[in-house]
Formats: sequence, C-alpha cells, structure tokens
Amino acid sequence: MRKLKKYFISLLITCFVIFLVKGIENFQIIPNQDVLSGKSTPTPSPTPLPKGEGIVTKVVDGDTIHVNLNGQDTTIRIIGIDTPETVDPRKPVQCMGKAASNRAKILLAGKAVYLESDPSQGDKDKYGRLLRYVFIDGSDDYGLGAIEEGLAHEYTYDEQYKYQSEYKKAEQAARNAKVGLWADNACN
Repeated sequence: MRKLKKYFISLLITCFVIFLVKGIENFQIIPNQDVLSGKSTPTPSPTPLPKGEGIVTKVVDGDTIHVNLNGQDTTIRIIGIDTPETVDPRKPVQCMGKAASNRAKILLAGKAVYLESDPSQGDKDKYGRLLRYVFIDGSDDYGLGAIEEGLAHEYTYDEQYKYQSEYKKAEQAARNAKVGLWADNACN
C-alpha cells in the first residue's frame, strides 16, 4: 500500500510537471468573486518550475541519473563525485556500488531536484550527459552527502571545480572516520 501511495504521488508530480512545462491549450483565467467586496480577482496561474529544476525519472547509479527537464528525459552526470560501478558492462559490480546506487534511489527517485551547472566543467561530458551538481530540497548537496557517507570518491575530471575544496575535505573526513568505502574490511 505504501509503495502504491508513493507511486501515485510520483505520478501526480510528473503529470503536474508536464502540465507546467507544456501548458494547456485554451487555458483561461476564470475570475473569482470576492464575497465581501463584490470585486472579481483573477485566479493565479500555476508557477512553472524554476530554470534548473526537474524531476528525477531514473537512477542509473550513484553518480548518474535521468531528469525530466522541460519535458525531455535528460541524463545527468553529477560533478565532483565518482561512485563505485554497478552498471558498466566492462566491469564487475564494485565494492559499495550497490549501497551508493541504493542511496541515490532512496534520495532522488521521483523527487524534484535543483541542478547547478559549473562553467569550469563544460556543459556535457564525452558521452553527451549534462554535467551538473544536484541539490535536494533546494539546498542539500547530493554529491557532498555521498562523499560524507563514504559512498563516493571526490572526483576531479580535468579542471578545478566550484565545490572541489569542500568535496576534498569531506572525503578526507570520511577516510579519517573510516566511513563507507574507508571502513576497515569494507571491501574484503
């Protein structure tokens, strides 16, 4: 029953996003009557999602997701992190890969996220995926949290990036605390 409720809520959110993105043909504002003054006031139209927001439609693994942006399914590679592999056909499932992937599914699947670009990293990677930071509830940095929990490495592809210093400090703290990947016997 709980899964059905979550599915129904996700479906409603997705429909609402599609409504906001595509709009409704012949949409009319129907005036409301203010009972006390007798004046009509327009019904406010729905507010579209701010630029950079979308709904997560699929979690590939701990560092790659699909997001509905402007009605398009878009693949996002999260900047600054690298999680153990779970879906690369050239590699076996790596230590803590399933945990990182499950964390992403729990935190992101069906949720509204804010995506932030970083000009230092370019718009897309060599596979055509958008490069973005992912924020949950407008402020929780998903990538930083994955590093803090020991489920991701700090990852610098080529150039220094906006949150690099913070991510490196988080990885060092996770290593020192022996969390996740850094725990004794975690990958034996």
